[in-house]
Amino acid sequence: MSTQVSSSRAIGLIAKREFTVQVMKKSFVISNVIILAVIIGGIIAYSIFAGGDDEDRDVVGIVGDQQIAAVITATGDAVGSPVDIREIADADAARSDVESGDVAVALVPAGSGAYTAITDSELTGALRAVVEGSVQSQATDAALAQQSVDRDAVATAVANATVTVEAIDPPDPEAGQRVALSLAAVFILYAQIIGFGMYVAMGVVEEKSSRVVELLLSTVRPLQLLWGKILGIGAVGILQLALYGAAGVGAGLATGTLTITGTAISVFAGTLGWFVLGFAFFAVLYAAGGSMVSRQEDVNSTTMPLLLLIMAMFFAAFYSVGDPESTLSNVLSWIPPFSAVMMPLRIAAGVAPVYQIIGTALIMAATTAALAVVAAKIYQRSILRIGKTVTWKEAFAR
Repeated sequence: MSTQVSSSRAIGLIAKREFTVQVMKKSFVISNVIILAVIIGGIIAYSIFAGGDDEDRDVVGIVGDQQIAAVITATGDAVGSPVDIREIADADAARSDVESGDVAVALVPAGSGAYTAITDSELTGALRAVVEGSVQSQATDAALAQQSVDRDAVATAVANATVTVEAIDPPDPEAGQRVALSLAAVFILYAQIIGFGMYVAMGVVEEKSSRVVELLLSTVRPLQLLWGKILGIGAVGILQLALYGAAGVGAGLATGTLTITGTAISVFAGTLGWFVLGFAFFAVLYAAGGSMVSRQEDVNSTTMPLLLLIMAMFFAAFYSVGDPESTLSNVLSWIPPFSAVMMPLRIAAGVAPVYQIIGTALIMAATTAALAVVAAKIYQRSILRIGKTVTWKEAFAR
Protein backbone atom coordinates (compact mmCIF):
# COMPACT_ATOMS: atom_id res chain seq x y z
CA MET A 1 0.00 0.00 0.00
CA SER A 2 1.45 3.33 -0.97
CA THR A 3 1.72 6.25 1.43
CA GLN A 4 -0.10 8.26 -1.26
CA VAL A 5 -3.32 6.31 -0.68
CA SER A 6 -6.06 8.62 0.59
CA SER A 7 -7.26 8.30 4.17
CA SER A 8 -10.72 7.06 3.18
CA ARG A 9 -9.29 4.44 0.82
CA ALA A 10 -6.82 3.26 3.46
CA ILE A 11 -9.62 2.87 6.02
CA GLY A 12 -11.74 1.08 3.43
CA LEU A 13 -8.99 -1.39 2.56
CA ILE A 14 -8.31 -2.16 6.22
CA ALA A 15 -12.03 -2.55 6.91
CA LYS A 16 -12.38 -4.93 3.96
CA ARG A 17 -9.44 -6.97 5.22
CA GLU A 18 -10.90 -7.21 8.73
CA PHE A 19 -14.33 -8.16 7.38
CA THR A 20 -12.92 -10.87 5.13
CA VAL A 21 -10.69 -12.34 7.84
CA GLN A 22 -13.55 -12.58 10.32
CA VAL A 23 -16.23 -14.08 8.03
CA MET A 24 -13.81 -16.61 6.54
CA LYS A 25 -12.95 -18.13 9.91
CA LYS A 26 -14.30 -21.65 10.29
CA SER A 27 -15.24 -20.94 13.90
CA PHE A 28 -17.32 -17.96 12.78
CA VAL A 29 -19.18 -19.91 10.09
CA ILE A 30 -19.82 -22.98 12.25
CA SER A 31 -20.92 -21.04 15.32
CA ASN A 32 -23.34 -18.93 13.31
CA VAL A 33 -24.84 -21.93 11.55
CA ILE A 34 -25.44 -23.51 14.96
CA ILE A 35 -26.92 -20.33 16.43
CA LEU A 36 -29.23 -19.81 13.44
CA ALA A 37 -30.39 -23.41 13.72
CA VAL A 38 -31.08 -22.91 17.43
CA ILE A 39 -33.02 -19.70 16.78
CA ILE A 40 -35.18 -21.22 14.04
CA GLY A 41 -35.59 -24.55 15.84
CA GLY A 42 -36.46 -22.84 19.11
CA ILE A 43 -39.17 -20.71 17.53
CA ILE A 44 -40.63 -23.72 15.72
CA ALA A 45 -40.61 -25.75 18.95
CA TYR A 46 -42.24 -22.89 20.83
CA SER A 47 -44.98 -22.56 18.22
CA ILE A 48 -45.66 -26.31 18.41
CA PHE A 49 -45.78 -26.61 22.19
CA ALA A 50 -47.41 -23.24 22.87
CA GLY A 51 -50.05 -23.35 20.18
CA GLY A 52 -50.41 -27.00 19.26
CA ASP A 53 -53.01 -28.00 21.86
CA ASP A 54 -56.60 -28.03 20.69
CA GLU A 55 -59.05 -25.88 22.60
CA ASP A 56 -60.59 -27.86 25.46
CA ARG A 57 -64.37 -28.08 25.14
CA ASP A 58 -66.85 -29.46 27.62
CA VAL A 59 -69.14 -32.13 26.20
CA VAL A 60 -72.85 -31.83 26.97
CA GLY A 61 -74.94 -34.97 26.53
CA ILE A 62 -78.64 -34.63 25.68
CA VAL A 63 -81.23 -37.37 26.14
CA GLY A 64 -84.29 -37.40 23.91
CA ASP A 65 -85.34 -34.34 21.88
CA GLN A 66 -82.24 -32.61 20.50
CA GLN A 67 -83.92 -29.26 19.86
CA ILE A 68 -82.09 -27.65 22.77
CA ALA A 69 -78.73 -28.66 21.27
CA ALA A 70 -78.64 -25.67 18.93
CA VAL A 71 -79.52 -23.33 21.79
CA ILE A 72 -76.73 -24.73 23.98
CA THR A 73 -74.19 -24.42 21.17
CA ALA A 74 -75.19 -20.81 20.41
CA THR A 75 -75.13 -19.86 24.10
CA GLY A 76 -71.69 -21.42 24.62
CA ASP A 77 -70.27 -19.53 21.66
CA ALA A 78 -71.86 -16.28 22.83
CA VAL A 79 -70.36 -16.43 26.34
CA GLY A 80 -66.94 -17.57 25.12
CA SER A 81 -67.22 -21.11 26.46
CA PRO A 82 -67.94 -23.29 23.41
CA VAL A 83 -69.22 -26.84 24.02
CA ASP A 84 -69.66 -30.02 22.02
CA ILE A 85 -72.98 -31.88 21.92
CA ARG A 86 -73.50 -35.64 22.19
CA GLU A 87 -76.83 -37.44 21.75
CA ILE A 88 -77.51 -40.02 24.47
CA ALA A 89 -80.08 -42.80 24.31
CA ASP A 90 -81.49 -42.73 27.88
CA ALA A 91 -80.86 -41.70 31.48
CA ASP A 92 -78.89 -44.85 32.31
CA ALA A 93 -76.57 -44.27 29.40
CA ALA A 94 -76.24 -40.64 30.49
CA ARG A 95 -75.08 -41.65 33.97
CA SER A 96 -72.62 -44.12 32.48
CA ASP A 97 -71.15 -41.48 30.14
CA VAL A 98 -70.77 -39.00 33.00
CA GLU A 99 -69.07 -41.59 35.22
CA SER A 100 -66.64 -42.51 32.46
CA GLY A 101 -65.83 -38.86 31.80
CA ASP A 102 -67.08 -38.94 28.22
CA VAL A 103 -69.43 -36.03 28.94
CA ALA A 104 -69.19 -33.23 31.51
CA VAL A 105 -72.93 -33.01 32.06
CA ALA A 106 -75.94 -34.88 30.68
CA LEU A 107 -79.39 -33.28 30.34
CA VAL A 108 -82.42 -35.52 30.88
CA PRO A 109 -85.89 -34.03 30.15
CA ALA A 110 -88.00 -33.73 33.33
CA GLY A 111 -91.21 -32.44 31.71
CA SER A 112 -92.69 -28.95 31.16
CA GLY A 113 -89.41 -27.65 29.73
CA ALA A 114 -87.40 -28.66 32.80
CA TYR A 115 -84.26 -30.79 32.72
CA THR A 116 -82.24 -32.84 35.18
CA ALA A 117 -78.51 -32.19 34.85
CA ILE A 118 -76.43 -35.26 35.68
CA THR A 119 -72.85 -34.42 36.55
CA ASP A 120 -69.99 -36.16 38.31
CA SER A 121 -69.71 -33.73 41.22
CA GLU A 122 -71.29 -30.32 40.79
CA LEU A 123 -72.18 -27.97 37.97
CA THR A 124 -70.32 -24.68 38.33
CA GLY A 125 -68.76 -21.83 36.41
CA ALA A 126 -69.25 -21.14 32.74
CA LEU A 127 -70.73 -24.57 31.99
CA ARG A 128 -73.54 -24.01 34.52
CA ALA A 129 -74.26 -20.62 33.00
CA VAL A 130 -74.43 -22.16 29.51
CA VAL A 131 -76.76 -24.96 30.57
CA GLU A 132 -79.13 -22.86 32.70
CA GLY A 133 -79.15 -20.02 30.17
CA SER A 134 -80.00 -22.42 27.35
CA VAL A 135 -82.85 -24.10 29.26
CA GLN A 136 -84.32 -20.72 30.22
CA SER A 137 -83.91 -19.41 26.66
CA GLN A 138 -85.71 -22.42 25.22
CA ALA A 139 -88.49 -22.07 27.79
CA THR A 140 -88.86 -18.38 26.93
CA ASP A 141 -89.12 -19.15 23.21
CA ALA A 142 -91.76 -21.79 23.89
CA ALA A 143 -93.80 -19.41 26.07
CA LEU A 144 -93.64 -16.67 23.45
CA ALA A 145 -94.78 -19.10 20.77
CA GLN A 146 -97.78 -20.11 22.87
CA GLN A 147 -98.75 -16.44 23.21
CA SER A 148 -98.45 -15.93 19.42
CA VAL A 149 -95.67 -13.38 19.91
CA ASP A 150 -93.52 -12.63 16.88
CA ARG A 151 -90.26 -14.28 17.98
CA ASP A 152 -88.35 -12.72 15.07
CA ALA A 153 -89.30 -9.24 16.27
CA VAL A 154 -88.23 -10.13 19.81
CA ALA A 155 -84.93 -11.55 18.53
CA THR A 156 -84.30 -8.39 16.51
CA ALA A 157 -85.03 -6.17 19.51
CA VAL A 158 -82.71 -8.20 21.72
CA ALA A 159 -79.97 -8.18 19.07
CA ASN A 160 -80.19 -4.39 18.80
CA ALA A 161 -79.90 -3.94 22.57
CA THR A 162 -76.12 -4.03 22.61
CA VAL A 163 -73.50 -2.53 24.89
CA THR A 164 -70.54 -0.78 23.27
CA VAL A 165 -67.43 -0.75 25.47
CA GLU A 166 -65.22 2.33 25.29
CA ALA A 167 -62.02 1.59 27.22
CA ILE A 168 -59.91 4.51 28.39
CA ASP A 169 -56.81 2.32 28.52
CA PRO A 170 -57.51 -0.70 26.29
CA PRO A 171 -55.22 -3.73 26.59
CA ASP A 172 -52.44 -4.00 24.04
CA PRO A 173 -53.10 -7.05 21.83
CA GLU A 174 -49.37 -7.22 21.09
CA ALA A 175 -48.30 -7.05 24.75
CA GLY A 176 -46.93 -10.59 24.86
CA GLN A 177 -45.12 -10.14 21.55
CA ARG A 178 -43.62 -6.87 22.76
CA VAL A 179 -42.24 -8.44 25.95
CA ALA A 180 -40.71 -11.32 24.00
CA LEU A 181 -39.14 -8.97 21.47
CA SER A 182 -37.86 -6.70 24.25
CA LEU A 183 -36.08 -9.59 25.95
CA ALA A 184 -34.69 -10.83 22.65
CA ALA A 185 -33.39 -7.37 21.69
CA VAL A 186 -31.72 -6.82 25.07
CA PHE A 187 -30.09 -10.25 25.14
CA ILE A 188 -28.84 -10.08 21.55
CA LEU A 189 -27.42 -6.58 21.99
CA TYR A 190 -25.67 -7.67 25.18
CA ALA A 191 -24.01 -10.61 23.45
CA GLN A 192 -23.16 -8.68 20.28
CA ILE A 193 -21.60 -5.65 21.95
CA ILE A 194 -19.46 -7.74 24.31
CA GLY A 195 -18.51 -10.24 21.61
CA PHE A 196 -17.53 -7.81 18.90
CA GLY A 197 -15.97 -5.37 21.32
CA MET A 198 -13.62 -8.16 22.39
CA TYR A 199 -12.98 -8.99 18.73
CA VAL A 200 -11.67 -5.45 18.27
CA ALA A 201 -9.48 -5.63 21.38
CA MET A 202 -8.12 -9.08 20.51
CA GLY A 203 -7.43 -8.02 16.93
CA VAL A 204 -5.48 -5.00 18.10
CA VAL A 205 -3.36 -6.92 20.61
CA GLU A 206 -2.78 -9.76 18.13
CA GLU A 207 -1.28 -7.34 15.62
CA LYS A 208 0.72 -5.65 18.36
CA SER A 209 2.15 -8.86 19.85
CA SER A 210 3.12 -10.23 16.41
CA ARG A 211 4.69 -6.90 15.42
CA VAL A 212 2.43 -6.79 12.37
CA VAL A 213 1.24 -3.41 13.54
CA GLU A 214 4.74 -1.98 13.04
CA LEU A 215 4.62 -3.01 9.39
CA LEU A 216 1.10 -1.64 8.95
CA LEU A 217 1.98 1.67 10.59
CA SER A 218 4.83 2.12 8.15
CA THR A 219 2.26 2.63 5.39
CA VAL A 220 -0.90 3.87 7.17
CA ARG A 221 -1.52 6.22 10.04
CA PRO A 222 -2.67 4.89 13.44
CA LEU A 223 -6.11 6.45 13.14
CA GLN A 224 -6.65 4.85 9.74
CA LEU A 225 -5.75 1.46 11.18
CA LEU A 226 -7.99 2.02 14.19
CA TRP A 227 -11.08 3.07 12.21
CA GLY A 228 -10.53 0.47 9.51
CA LYS A 229 -10.52 -2.26 12.15
CA ILE A 230 -13.61 -0.89 13.90
CA LEU A 231 -15.58 -0.50 10.67
CA GLY A 232 -14.59 -3.94 9.36
CA ILE A 233 -15.47 -5.81 12.54
CA GLY A 234 -18.56 -3.66 13.01
CA ALA A 235 -19.76 -4.67 9.55
CA VAL A 236 -19.39 -8.32 10.57
CA GLY A 237 -21.45 -7.63 13.67
CA ILE A 238 -24.19 -5.94 11.64
CA LEU A 239 -24.23 -8.84 9.18
CA GLN A 240 -24.49 -11.37 11.99
CA LEU A 241 -27.19 -9.40 13.78
CA ALA A 242 -29.16 -9.02 10.54
CA LEU A 243 -28.95 -12.77 9.97
CA TYR A 244 -30.17 -13.50 13.49
CA GLY A 245 -32.98 -10.97 13.18
CA ALA A 246 -34.06 -12.16 9.73
CA ALA A 247 -34.02 -15.79 10.87
CA GLY A 248 -35.95 -15.03 14.05
CA VAL A 249 -38.55 -12.76 12.47
CA GLY A 250 -38.90 -15.04 9.43
CA ALA A 251 -39.41 -18.14 11.56
CA GLY A 252 -41.80 -16.24 13.82
CA LEU A 253 -43.91 -15.07 10.88
CA ALA A 254 -43.87 -18.50 9.24
CA THR A 255 -45.08 -20.23 12.41
CA GLY A 256 -47.53 -17.53 13.40
CA THR A 257 -45.60 -16.74 16.59
CA LEU A 258 -45.13 -13.20 15.29
CA THR A 259 -47.50 -11.14 13.20
CA ILE A 260 -46.59 -8.73 10.42
CA THR A 261 -47.00 -5.48 12.32
CA GLY A 262 -45.02 -2.34 12.91
CA THR A 263 -43.83 -3.84 16.20
CA ALA A 264 -41.65 -6.57 14.71
CA ILE A 265 -40.31 -4.27 12.00
CA SER A 266 -39.54 -1.40 14.38
CA VAL A 267 -37.78 -3.70 16.86
CA PHE A 268 -35.69 -5.24 14.09
CA ALA A 269 -34.69 -1.85 12.67
CA GLY A 270 -34.17 -0.33 16.13
CA THR A 271 -31.96 -3.18 17.28
CA LEU A 272 -29.76 -2.87 14.20
CA GLY A 273 -29.48 0.90 14.52
CA TRP A 274 -28.70 0.89 18.22
CA PHE A 275 -26.18 -1.91 17.78
CA VAL A 276 -24.27 0.39 15.45
CA LEU A 277 -24.29 3.18 18.03
CA GLY A 278 -23.53 0.90 20.98
CA PHE A 279 -20.79 -0.97 19.15
CA ALA A 280 -19.14 2.26 17.97
CA PHE A 281 -19.19 3.61 21.54
CA PHE A 282 -17.47 0.55 23.00
CA ALA A 283 -15.34 -0.40 19.99
CA VAL A 284 -13.16 2.70 20.27
CA LEU A 285 -12.66 1.96 23.98
CA TYR A 286 -11.95 -1.72 23.37
CA ALA A 287 -9.42 -0.75 20.69
CA ALA A 288 -7.74 1.61 23.14
CA GLY A 289 -7.77 -1.11 25.81
CA GLY A 290 -6.26 -3.63 23.41
CA SER A 291 -3.51 -1.22 22.40
CA MET A 292 -2.39 -0.92 26.03
CA VAL A 293 -1.26 -4.57 26.37
CA SER A 294 1.14 -6.80 24.44
CA ARG A 295 -0.37 -10.21 25.25
CA GLN A 296 -3.90 -11.46 24.68
CA GLU A 297 -4.11 -12.90 28.19
CA ASP A 298 -3.68 -9.36 29.54
CA VAL A 299 -6.62 -7.91 27.62
CA ASN A 300 -9.06 -8.45 30.49
CA SER A 301 -6.95 -6.27 32.78
CA THR A 302 -7.62 -3.18 30.66
CA THR A 303 -11.08 -4.03 29.38
CA MET A 304 -12.62 -5.09 32.71
CA PRO A 305 -14.05 -1.59 33.39
CA LEU A 306 -15.80 -1.75 30.02
CA LEU A 307 -17.26 -5.17 30.81
CA LEU A 308 -18.57 -3.92 34.16
CA LEU A 309 -20.19 -0.94 32.45
CA ILE A 310 -21.84 -3.20 29.85
CA MET A 311 -23.12 -5.52 32.58
CA ALA A 312 -24.57 -2.53 34.47
CA MET A 313 -26.32 -1.43 31.29
CA PHE A 314 -27.95 -4.77 30.71
CA PHE A 315 -28.90 -5.38 34.33
CA ALA A 316 -30.72 -2.05 34.18
CA ALA A 317 -32.38 -3.11 30.92
CA PHE A 318 -33.53 -6.49 32.26
CA TYR A 319 -34.83 -4.75 35.39
CA SER A 320 -36.85 -2.39 33.18
CA VAL A 321 -38.40 -5.05 30.93
CA GLY A 322 -41.39 -5.38 33.24
CA ASP A 323 -41.94 -1.61 33.41
CA PRO A 324 -40.39 0.16 30.40
CA GLU A 325 -42.30 3.34 31.25
CA SER A 326 -40.66 3.71 34.67
CA THR A 327 -38.72 6.81 35.64
CA LEU A 328 -35.50 4.76 35.73
CA SER A 329 -35.99 3.52 32.18
CA ASN A 330 -36.89 6.96 30.89
CA VAL A 331 -33.89 8.69 32.53
CA LEU A 332 -31.33 6.04 31.59
CA SER A 333 -32.48 6.08 27.98
CA TRP A 334 -31.02 9.60 27.71
CA ILE A 335 -27.63 8.66 29.20
CA PRO A 336 -24.96 7.10 26.94
CA PRO A 337 -24.13 4.25 26.75
CA PHE A 338 -27.31 3.08 28.55
CA SER A 339 -29.26 4.46 25.57
CA ALA A 340 -27.95 1.60 23.43
CA VAL A 341 -30.06 -0.97 25.30
CA MET A 342 -32.78 1.12 26.94
CA MET A 343 -34.03 2.61 23.69
CA PRO A 344 -34.49 -0.71 21.80
CA LEU A 345 -36.33 -1.91 24.91
CA ARG A 346 -38.63 1.12 24.94
CA ILE A 347 -39.14 0.90 21.17
CA ALA A 348 -40.17 -2.74 21.49
CA ALA A 349 -42.55 -1.85 24.33
CA GLY A 350 -44.10 0.89 22.19
CA VAL A 351 -43.46 3.63 24.77
CA ALA A 352 -40.68 5.59 23.03
CA PRO A 353 -41.87 8.82 21.39
CA VAL A 354 -40.21 9.88 18.14
CA TYR A 355 -38.50 12.89 19.68
CA GLN A 356 -36.87 10.65 22.29
CA ILE A 357 -35.61 8.17 19.71
CA ILE A 358 -34.05 10.95 17.63
CA GLY A 359 -32.74 12.91 20.62
CA THR A 360 -31.08 9.97 22.33
CA ALA A 361 -29.52 8.80 19.06
CA LEU A 362 -27.99 12.24 18.48
CA ILE A 363 -26.65 12.41 22.04
CA MET A 364 -25.21 8.90 21.72
CA ALA A 365 -23.55 9.74 18.39
CA ALA A 366 -22.08 12.99 19.71
CA THR A 367 -20.76 11.28 22.84
CA THR A 368 -19.21 8.51 20.76
CA ALA A 369 -17.52 11.04 18.48
CA ALA A 370 -16.04 12.89 21.46
CA LEU A 371 -14.96 9.65 23.08
CA ALA A 372 -13.38 8.48 19.81
CA VAL A 373 -11.01 11.45 19.89
CA VAL A 374 -9.81 10.48 23.38
CA ALA A 375 -9.59 6.77 22.53
CA ALA A 376 -7.66 7.54 19.34
CA LYS A 377 -5.04 9.44 21.33
CA ILE A 378 -4.68 6.52 23.74
CA TYR A 379 -4.37 4.16 20.78
CA GLN A 380 -1.68 6.32 19.17
CA ARG A 381 0.30 6.57 22.41
CA SER A 382 0.07 2.89 23.32
CA ILE A 383 0.04 0.83 20.13
CA LEU A 384 3.83 0.82 19.67
CA ARG A 385 4.70 0.33 23.35
CA ILE A 386 5.73 -3.32 23.53
CA GLY A 387 6.17 -5.13 26.83
CA LYS A 388 4.79 -3.39 29.92
CA THR A 389 1.03 -2.98 30.18
CA VAL A 390 -0.08 0.63 29.93
CA THR A 391 -2.60 1.49 32.65
CA TRP A 392 -5.59 3.73 32.05
CA LYS A 393 -4.04 6.28 34.38
CA GLU A 394 -0.85 6.32 32.35
CA ALA A 395 -2.79 6.46 29.09
CA PHE A 396 -4.73 9.54 30.15
CA ALA A 397 -1.75 11.18 31.84
CA ARG A 398 0.48 11.28 28.76
